[in-house]
Amino acid sequence: MFNKLLKKHAKNEKGLTLIELLVVIVILGIIAAIAVVSIGGIIGKTKDKAAVSEAVQIIKAAKMAHSTENNATTWTSTAEANNPLKEYVSNLKDNAWTVTFDATTKTYKISDHAALDAMKKTNTSQADPITEAQLTTYLGGN
Repeated sequence: MFNKLLKKHAKNEKGLTLIELLVVIVILGIIAAIAVVSIGGIIGKTKDKAAVSEAVQIIKAAKMAHSTENNATTWTSTAEANNPLKEYVSNLKDNAWTVTFDATTKTYKISDHAALDAMKKTNTSQADPITEAQLTTYLGGN
């Protein structure tokens, strides 16, 4: 008896109603909107971390240059062709930066680089120039 009732009911169903179809489309739209926002945030964070990683590479290149040419304490680039560290690092996205070596504190600092903007998104009191320690802390902590 239940089997006959089920077969009879199954014969009457020919597809989805318009309401059911609209509900499915609305649910898919909500899921897609959430995914787009999430992916946008991930892409932004990735770009910020890439800028900070590049700044770390530039500082490491300055360390290598300083160990080879002990007289230099400042390296400034305003364009890719004007990169004083081109022997140590290449293919930089941000070509405007300055690295300085402070002999009293034995630290290297970078200024005028996109990494500062990236770090200011999470720390509004971030000052320019940035030390290598601050950059690596940002990469490890975020």
